[in-house]
Amino acid sequence: MTTERSEPGILFAGLHAHSVAGSIFDAIGHPPEHMDFAYQNGMDALALTDHGNMNGLAGQVLHAKKMQAEGKDFKSIFGLEAYFIPSISEWREEYDRVRAEKKAKKGEEDVSGTTVEDEGASKRAVKNSLNRRRHLVLLAQSQQGLENLFRLVSESYKPGNFYRYPRIDYEMLSKYSDGVIAASACLGGVYAGNYWEASIYDEEGKRAGYDKEVALASMRKTTKRMMSIFGDRWYGELQWNSIPEQHELNQCIVQMHKEFDIPLISTADSHYPNRDAWKDRELYKRLGWLGKGKPDWADSTELPASVEEIGYELYPKNGDEMFEAYKKYSAQAGHQYDDDLVLNSLTETYHIAHTRIDSFFPDATVRLPDFVVPDGVTAAQALTKMCFEGLRAIGQKNNTEYISRLNHELAVIEDRGFSKYFLTMRAIADRANDMMLTGPGRGSAAGALVAYVLGITQIDPLKYGLLFSRFLRSDAKDYPDIDYDVAEPMYLKEQLVEAWGDTTVVPISNWNTLQLRSLIKDISKLYSIPFTEVNAVTGKMLREATPAAKKAHGITAGVYVPTFEEVKQHSKSLQEFLQKHSNVADHINVLYGQVRSCSRHAGGVVIAEELDKYMPLINSKGVRQTPWSEGQNVRHLEPMGFIKFDLLGLSTLRMIEGAIRHVLKRHHGVEDPTYKEIKEYYDNKLHPDKVDLNDQNVYENIFHAGKWAGVFQFTEAGAQDFCKRAKPRSIIDLAAITSIYRPGPLSAGVDRSYVAAKENPLDVKYLHPLVEEHTKETHGFLIFQEQIAMLAHKLGKDVSLDEGNLLRKVLTKKGTGKGAKAKRKIREKFVTGCVEKGIRMEKAGKLWQTFEYFSGYGFNKSHAVSYCVLSYQCAWLLNYYPAEWVAAFLDKEPETRKERAINIAKSLHFEIQGLDINTSGKVWEISKDGKTLIQPLSSCKGIGEAAIEQIVSNRPYNTIEELIFNENIVYSKVNKRVLDILARSGTLDKLIDSRFTGAKHFWSAIAVDRPRNQKKLDENIDVYRPEGDFNDEEKIEYLVNLTGVFPMERVITGDVLRKLQDLHVPPLGEYDPSLLVFWFIPRKIIPKKTKKGKDYWIVECIDDTSTTTRIRCWGVDPKRDKIHLNHPYMAKLDYSPDWGFSTRAVGRTFRLLG
Repeated sequence: MTTERSEPGILFAGLHAHSVAGSIFDAIGHPPEHMDFAYQNGMDALALTDHGNMNGLAGQVLHAKKMQAEGKDFKSIFGLEAYFIPSISEWREEYDRVRAEKKAKKGEEDVSGTTVEDEGASKRAVKNSLNRRRHLVLLAQSQQGLENLFRLVSESYKPGNFYRYPRIDYEMLSKYSDGVIAASACLGGVYAGNYWEASIYDEEGKRAGYDKEVALASMRKTTKRMMSIFGDRWYGELQWNSIPEQHELNQCIVQMHKEFDIPLISTADSHYPNRDAWKDRELYKRLGWLGKGKPDWADSTELPASVEEIGYELYPKNGDEMFEAYKKYSAQAGHQYDDDLVLNSLTETYHIAHTRIDSFFPDATVRLPDFVVPDGVTAAQALTKMCFEGLRAIGQKNNTEYISRLNHELAVIEDRGFSKYFLTMRAIADRANDMMLTGPGRGSAAGALVAYVLGITQIDPLKYGLLFSRFLRSDAKDYPDIDYDVAEPMYLKEQLVEAWGDTTVVPISNWNTLQLRSLIKDISKLYSIPFTEVNAVTGKMLREATPAAKKAHGITAGVYVPTFEEVKQHSKSLQEFLQKHSNVADHINVLYGQVRSCSRHAGGVVIAEELDKYMPLINSKGVRQTPWSEGQNVRHLEPMGFIKFDLLGLSTLRMIEGAIRHVLKRHHGVEDPTYKEIKEYYDNKLHPDKVDLNDQNVYENIFHAGKWAGVFQFTEAGAQDFCKRAKPRSIIDLAAITSIYRPGPLSAGVDRSYVAAKENPLDVKYLHPLVEEHTKETHGFLIFQEQIAMLAHKLGKDVSLDEGNLLRKVLTKKGTGKGAKAKRKIREKFVTGCVEKGIRMEKAGKLWQTFEYFSGYGFNKSHAVSYCVLSYQCAWLLNYYPAEWVAAFLDKEPETRKERAINIAKSLHFEIQGLDINTSGKVWEISKDGKTLIQPLSSCKGIGEAAIEQIVSNRPYNTIEELIFNENIVYSKVNKRVLDILARSGTLDKLIDSRFTGAKHFWSAIAVDRPRNQKKLDENIDVYRPEGDFNDEEKIEYLVNLTGVFPMERVITGDVLRKLQDLHVPPLGEYDPSLLVFWFIPRKIIPKKTKKGKDYWIVECIDDTSTTTRIRCWGVDPKRDKIHLNHPYMAKLDYSPDWGFSTRAVGRTFRLLG
């Protein structure tokens, strides 16, 4: 239902407005919401002026273009409300002095991508010089003015200008004022600063008014300085609310108008997108200060009862509403104004919007670096030359098939204007390959021969039948998107910034938004809803909604996360909660998706010269970042002319590097391999063009036998089981397996059908020789999207490869839309072609139906092949260098999976040697016989690289004295804390001699009371002699807490494990519904009470699968029931999807083992 658009009588344009995109926890509503309301409210122009940034500009521009396309006459004005101080150099001197006197709080960050505006603090005298800043509205009149605003924002975020807020000063304004209009802003603005500084305080320090003459004298200085910079582009800004100080300020600004003839404007200073959103904004402001040092106004959890209580309405008012607000609030405040003066201040905004500010959109010219193009040639010429040099390097310079394919790709790239993109990607790849291993390929880019000959990918697309059209159609408008896997993305980005500059290489920002679970919890806190009630809902709602949401999408397997709307629709608990607490429901509907914080894209960067001229750069934790995002759900960079390059981290590449390092060290006599030596080994032995990808020993010993230690893509039990059943013998087999192992194909039973067809190839019937040609490698199944594209191209009449590739997007389309029309057109051509090739129309239609069926399951062959080559490289290393690979696997697995990784190593018959001061190194090491893996010192939590370097470089140690009194070891590095960790983790156990009564005695003597000399050590040995040893519980806890590894062998013996296996009692982590009894080790007991006050326990358990499982023990008696932690048990347990594992009689069902 559309409401009729307002037709106000007074001309007015909103020149001061905030959105959630740039005024986080101060304004709500994204730019489109504000623009749509302003238009509906009768305005035809609105400026976006967020606090200190222009983070909302991309969304503003894109929505303005959409409105324009819809025929709406609406002008978007680009600006910001900057944070201003007269002199940054003077402020910086004061800043340095104050910081020197009082050291900053630990963990305090100077630079952040988001600033939370403290509304109260900005609208009073600022006593803390570090926080000093005033608001200044700046509007771009033209493209030149916009670029100057970009420069101002980028400069303001530089470390020297930033402390909690980005700042500009007179010097910067003088430099970047062309094409810019400026206004004095609100009660926190530049004129307001003069006003507040003239405040008079009583004996108790409370403000008792202000000295008007002092305020006016300061304002005159400000006016002269601003007019010297902006001339007639300097405006005094009036605002209308019930705050008494606002009217005192207004009167002073009117005086500046009279004395200096500066023009006046009135603004709405809007902060929410409609009249009714004031309460949501008040709540959102409070959410921003949860868990932080709250300002005074945020102390109360009580929200204002009405907008009148607040004293202002901050929505995009039209001219009539602005004049009404003036009359209403000036009467309430008891201040008299000249009606004509105020009316002129309203219509002046319209004059500014339509006569002083150009109608323009930001220059969206695609920006890529010029330095990647050699002098004297075009980008296309340079790319062609490099590609044919690459073709020669791979030995295919005379191969007509390769030459024809390369010429076709280059023609498409040049026609689309993408040559410089590929040159930039080549430059990135060259630098990356000089310092770290990079992936064989990722995504559809592996289908490009251009990428292969440039060294961007390592997969020969012609060898595997990979299609360029899957990567880039000849009619493509969007830029290519090459995801580039590297071992160390952060290091690579740092090196690119160092080489090319921080205004040339800029990481992409991510804007995190408020999500359902956290919103429910935070809003409920403010409404004092009991935590237990809230937790009960948030704990169940996803579990309740997921099955119904999956069913609605036809998903029967795999992980699915329901959307916000789906959770509301399918969770009964949430529905009941929101019905009971309707105020919470109202706020959630408005605040869901509002901005919460700024982070950094995992790998995305933009690369072009002078980016600070073409976008307003921000900083986050000292790193330059884009103000706009680019990702799955938002595209704000490419439409503005900025192309994303994805440099993504892949830990498997670090594992391969680590394994090669071990291989070179153990088998090639290279004691400390350099990266150059590692890369040389990779290029000669493991590169996809060099390694034998058809080595059946690898397939049989690893993929058939089920040895999975860190093998890429085969870490899940389901994928491992499917692989063992399918028994792959080629890269295409592996690619088919990983493509099928996804929720859609699994739910349709494709895995079972595929295995059956592979085992019985003679049973597979092919409709036509061309169908056989393109599906025989997948045993008659359409597994890859490229297969559908090729069959449509080969069988259809004049169906191009581009059209064949388009099918993956349109096959599921229905109705009369653009996609459905394209689908019908291709179908007609396909059926016609089939008939001409001797296929009956009925069978052609059936084949088309097969296309439609598999279109929902088809996978990108280029990606599947590339990633399976990486899987094979892992398997090759595991097969031929098992110790080296497993050591690298243990070294790179994260702490959360370390224990499981160690159990995998044990299952491969490796012994694990615990921490030892004389043998443990920086990484997992290998014994000389290759049968034992030695835990590294780096696995001890809290011991830094410097301490490890000191310890390793001064070994061996025969006594504790040789460690703690070693002249070559710096005390500050191997300090008391390090010794404490080394002693309690057992690393120093072999240095405990007969002088000590046990490990606890040793620990107390050398770490707790750290001795500086032999005399003190001797005294400690006598004093702490009664300490003795740690008990078993303490030893286990220390090992777990300090190394993250549970010492399973200390808790459950091999004999007990063998007996359990004989009895077919599995660990709890291998739950099988057909078995009722399991074994486990309780690690933690969490006492709980039911709603009726009855006791129950949640017991956290572990087993040798390293799976942490919870058991709910109902009806416990804390005085009678006893569970021994860190001891093995077996028990008969119940299981349900809602509650997981549970039992009702701990005393009868839990049986202690051993």
